[in-house]
Amino acid sequence: MSKKEREKMEIELVKCECCGLKEDCTQDYINGVKAKFDGKWLCGLCSEAVRDEVNRGKKQSAVEEAVKAHMSFCGKYRSNPAIRVADGMRQMLRRRSGTDATSSPSSSSSSTKYSRSATSWR
Repeated sequence: MSKKEREKMEIELVKCECCGLKEDCTQDYINGVKAKFDGKWLCGLCSEAVRDEVNRGKKQSAVEEAVKAHMSFCGKYRSNPAIRVADGMRQMLRRRSGTDATSSPSSSSSSTKYSRSATSWR
């Protein structure tokens, strides 16, 4: 394997320009993603959101506009992506269990226990 091939295979930590999620990727993969999204690296979730927006649009400059719109959306909720996922799961569990989904994050450490429903999932 040549030096150039080895460099392409090296793993690099890259940060999503929308949500800030960090991933380990090869340089080839990073370059491919950037080529699709106007030079910006997007994580898998953000790239899917942008693709969905582009598919709804059909304009010639749709990718650039969709990336900008998604970056703006993510900027409004800028925090650790893992925390956002955990918050979403917490809210879902609260809705399913019937407790208030709008309570403060500090209440997430309460002694509320979640149990399985007695109904069958069939």
